[in-house]
Amino acid sequence: MDAGRIGAMGICAGGGYAANAAINDRRIKAVATVSAVNIGAMFRNGWDNSIKDADAIPALQGGSQARTAEAGGAATVQIPLAPLRREDAPNKELEEAWEYYHTPRCEYPTAPGWATARSLNQIITYDAFHKAEAFLTQPLLIVAGSVAGSKWMSDDLYARAASQDKQFHVVDGSNHMQLYDVPKYVDEAVSRLTPFFAAKL
Repeated sequence: MDAGRIGAMGICAGGGYAANAAINDRRIKAVATVSAVNIGAMFRNGWDNSIKDADAIPALQGGSQARTAEAGGAATVQIPLAPLRREDAPNKELEEAWEYYHTPRCEYPTAPGWATARSLNQIITYDAFHKAEAFLTQPLLIVAGSVAGSKWMSDDLYARAASQDKQFHVVDGSNHMQLYDVPKYVDEAVSRLTPFFAAKL
Protein backbone atom coordinates (compact mmCIF):
# COMPACT_ATOMS: atom_id res chain seq x y z
CA MET A 1 0.00 0.00 0.00
CA ASP A 2 1.14 3.52 -0.80
CA ALA A 3 0.66 5.25 2.56
CA GLY A 4 0.75 8.61 0.84
CA ARG A 5 -2.26 7.83 -1.37
CA ILE A 6 -4.98 6.65 1.00
CA GLY A 7 -8.52 7.77 0.19
CA ALA A 8 -11.81 7.11 1.94
CA MET A 9 -15.22 6.84 0.31
CA GLY A 10 -18.47 5.99 2.02
CA ILE A 11 -22.14 5.63 1.11
CA CYS A 12 -25.05 6.42 3.46
CA ALA A 13 -23.90 6.01 7.08
CA GLY A 14 -20.57 4.90 5.62
CA GLY A 15 -20.23 8.44 4.28
CA GLY A 16 -20.54 9.79 7.80
CA TYR A 17 -18.01 7.26 9.06
CA ALA A 18 -15.60 8.08 6.20
CA ALA A 19 -15.76 11.77 7.08
CA ASN A 20 -15.27 10.94 10.75
CA ALA A 21 -12.25 8.78 9.92
CA ALA A 22 -10.70 11.61 7.89
CA ILE A 23 -11.30 14.05 10.75
CA ASN A 24 -9.18 12.00 13.12
CA ASP A 25 -6.72 10.20 10.85
CA ARG A 26 -4.26 12.28 8.85
CA ARG A 27 -3.23 9.27 6.76
CA ILE A 28 -6.45 9.76 4.79
CA LYS A 29 -5.54 12.19 2.01
CA ALA A 30 -8.93 12.61 0.29
CA VAL A 31 -12.51 11.75 1.20
CA ALA A 32 -15.75 11.37 -0.75
CA THR A 33 -19.31 10.66 0.32
CA VAL A 34 -22.41 9.51 -1.56
CA SER A 35 -25.84 9.98 0.05
CA ALA A 36 -24.02 10.78 3.29
CA VAL A 37 -25.79 10.15 6.58
CA ASN A 38 -24.64 11.43 9.95
CA ILE A 39 -26.23 8.53 11.81
CA GLY A 40 -26.51 10.41 15.08
CA ALA A 41 -28.21 13.39 13.44
CA MET A 42 -30.60 11.08 11.61
CA PHE A 43 -31.69 9.40 14.83
CA ARG A 44 -32.10 12.62 16.79
CA ASN A 45 -33.44 14.91 14.04
CA GLY A 46 -35.27 12.48 11.78
CA TRP A 47 -34.80 11.52 8.14
CA ASP A 48 -35.80 14.98 6.92
CA ASN A 49 -34.44 17.08 9.83
CA SER A 50 -37.92 17.71 11.23
CA ILE A 51 -37.16 16.99 14.90
CA LYS A 52 -35.36 19.38 17.26
CA ASP A 53 -32.50 17.95 19.32
CA ALA A 54 -34.34 18.39 22.61
CA ASP A 55 -37.37 16.54 21.26
CA ALA A 56 -35.24 13.39 21.01
CA ILE A 57 -35.05 13.12 24.81
CA PRO A 58 -37.92 10.58 24.96
CA ALA A 59 -35.89 8.30 22.67
CA LEU A 60 -32.93 8.63 25.06
CA GLN A 61 -35.25 7.73 27.92
CA GLY A 62 -36.46 4.72 25.97
CA GLY A 63 -32.88 3.60 25.41
CA SER A 64 -32.09 3.94 29.10
CA GLN A 65 -35.20 1.99 30.07
CA ALA A 66 -34.29 -0.77 27.61
CA ARG A 67 -30.80 -1.06 29.13
CA THR A 68 -32.27 -1.41 32.62
CA ALA A 69 -34.87 -3.94 31.46
CA GLU A 70 -32.36 -6.07 29.58
CA ALA A 71 -29.96 -6.02 32.54
CA GLY A 72 -32.83 -7.50 34.52
CA GLY A 73 -33.32 -10.32 32.05
CA ALA A 74 -35.94 -8.86 29.69
CA ALA A 75 -35.86 -9.66 26.00
CA THR A 76 -33.91 -7.36 23.68
CA VAL A 77 -35.97 -4.42 22.48
CA GLN A 78 -35.54 -3.87 18.73
CA ILE A 79 -35.85 -0.69 16.69
CA PRO A 80 -35.98 -0.59 12.87
CA LEU A 81 -33.10 0.94 10.93
CA ALA A 82 -35.38 1.30 7.90
CA PRO A 83 -39.07 0.38 7.57
CA LEU A 84 -39.42 -3.34 8.20
CA ARG A 85 -42.71 -3.48 6.25
CA ARG A 86 -43.93 -1.46 3.27
CA GLU A 87 -46.87 -0.17 5.30
CA ASP A 88 -44.52 1.21 7.96
CA ALA A 89 -42.93 3.68 5.51
CA PRO A 90 -44.03 7.29 6.11
CA ASN A 91 -43.31 8.38 2.52
CA LYS A 92 -42.37 7.06 -0.93
CA GLU A 93 -38.64 7.54 -0.45
CA LEU A 94 -38.58 5.49 2.75
CA GLU A 95 -40.81 2.93 1.08
CA GLU A 96 -37.89 2.51 -1.28
CA ALA A 97 -35.65 1.97 1.75
CA TRP A 98 -37.92 -0.92 2.75
CA GLU A 99 -37.71 -2.27 -0.79
CA TYR A 100 -33.93 -1.99 -0.90
CA TYR A 101 -33.29 -3.74 2.40
CA HIS A 102 -36.19 -6.18 2.61
CA THR A 103 -36.79 -7.51 -0.90
CA PRO A 104 -34.51 -9.35 -3.35
CA ARG A 105 -33.28 -5.94 -4.56
CA CYS A 106 -30.64 -6.13 -1.84
CA GLU A 107 -31.84 -8.10 1.19
CA TYR A 108 -29.35 -10.35 2.94
CA PRO A 109 -30.13 -13.08 5.48
CA THR A 110 -27.71 -11.87 8.15
CA ALA A 111 -28.84 -8.23 7.92
CA PRO A 112 -32.19 -8.16 9.75
CA GLY A 113 -32.61 -4.38 9.52
CA TRP A 114 -32.96 -3.58 13.19
CA ALA A 115 -30.81 -2.32 16.04
CA THR A 116 -31.16 -2.58 19.79
CA ALA A 117 -33.10 0.13 21.61
CA ARG A 118 -30.33 0.26 24.22
CA SER A 119 -28.06 1.64 21.48
CA LEU A 120 -30.13 4.82 21.23
CA ASN A 121 -28.19 6.44 24.07
CA GLN A 122 -24.94 6.21 22.15
CA ILE A 123 -26.25 6.86 18.67
CA ILE A 124 -28.44 9.89 19.37
CA THR A 125 -25.57 11.77 21.01
CA TYR A 126 -23.05 10.84 18.29
CA ASP A 127 -21.95 13.39 15.69
CA ALA A 128 -20.05 11.86 12.76
CA PHE A 129 -18.96 15.36 11.74
CA HIS A 130 -17.64 16.38 15.18
CA LYS A 131 -14.82 18.92 14.80
CA ALA A 132 -15.04 18.91 10.99
CA GLU A 133 -14.74 22.69 11.27
CA ALA A 134 -11.18 22.28 12.52
CA PHE A 135 -9.87 18.96 11.30
CA LEU A 136 -11.59 17.94 8.05
CA THR A 137 -9.04 19.71 5.88
CA GLN A 138 -8.47 17.05 3.21
CA PRO A 139 -9.91 17.39 -0.29
CA LEU A 140 -13.60 16.51 -0.09
CA LEU A 141 -16.22 15.47 -2.64
CA ILE A 142 -19.85 15.19 -1.58
CA VAL A 143 -22.46 13.59 -3.87
CA ALA A 144 -26.16 13.69 -3.01
CA GLY A 145 -29.47 13.34 -4.80
CA SER A 146 -31.48 16.49 -5.42
CA VAL A 147 -34.66 14.96 -3.97
CA ALA A 148 -33.07 12.93 -1.16
CA GLY A 149 -34.67 13.45 2.22
CA SER A 150 -31.18 12.98 3.64
CA LYS A 151 -29.59 15.76 1.56
CA TRP A 152 -29.56 18.12 4.53
CA MET A 153 -26.81 15.99 6.10
CA SER A 154 -24.61 16.40 3.03
CA ASP A 155 -25.35 20.14 3.15
CA ASP A 156 -24.27 20.15 6.79
CA LEU A 157 -21.03 18.33 6.07
CA TYR A 158 -20.19 20.69 3.23
CA ALA A 159 -20.86 23.74 5.41
CA ARG A 160 -18.88 22.43 8.36
CA ALA A 161 -15.82 20.94 6.64
CA ALA A 162 -12.68 23.05 7.02
CA SER A 163 -11.34 21.89 3.66
CA GLN A 164 -10.43 24.63 1.22
CA ASP A 165 -10.76 22.06 -1.57
CA LYS A 166 -14.33 20.80 -1.37
CA GLN A 167 -16.90 20.04 -4.04
CA PHE A 168 -20.61 19.27 -3.82
CA HIS A 169 -22.18 17.46 -6.77
CA VAL A 170 -25.97 17.17 -6.80
CA VAL A 171 -27.43 14.35 -8.91
CA ASP A 172 -30.59 15.82 -10.36
CA GLY A 173 -33.71 13.73 -9.84
CA SER A 174 -32.13 11.13 -7.57
CA ASN A 175 -33.31 10.30 -4.08
CA HIS A 176 -31.13 8.72 -1.40
CA MET A 177 -31.49 5.02 -2.25
CA GLN A 178 -31.31 5.47 -6.01
CA LEU A 179 -27.65 6.43 -5.64
CA TYR A 180 -27.03 2.92 -4.28
CA ASP A 181 -27.86 0.91 -7.38
CA VAL A 182 -29.82 2.72 -10.12
CA PRO A 183 -27.33 2.76 -13.01
CA LYS A 184 -27.99 6.23 -14.44
CA TYR A 185 -27.53 7.84 -11.03
CA VAL A 186 -24.64 5.63 -9.94
CA ASP A 187 -22.87 6.25 -13.24
CA GLU A 188 -23.13 10.00 -12.71
CA ALA A 189 -21.70 9.68 -9.22
CA VAL A 190 -18.83 7.51 -10.43
CA SER A 191 -18.09 10.01 -13.20
CA ARG A 192 -17.25 12.49 -10.42
CA LEU A 193 -15.63 10.11 -7.95
CA THR A 194 -13.11 8.61 -10.36
CA PRO A 195 -11.44 11.84 -11.50
CA PHE A 196 -11.61 13.25 -7.96
CA PHE A 197 -9.55 10.44 -6.49
CA ALA A 198 -7.27 10.31 -9.54
CA ALA A 199 -6.47 14.00 -9.06
CA LYS A 200 -6.24 14.12 -5.28
CA LEU A 201 -4.30 10.92 -4.69
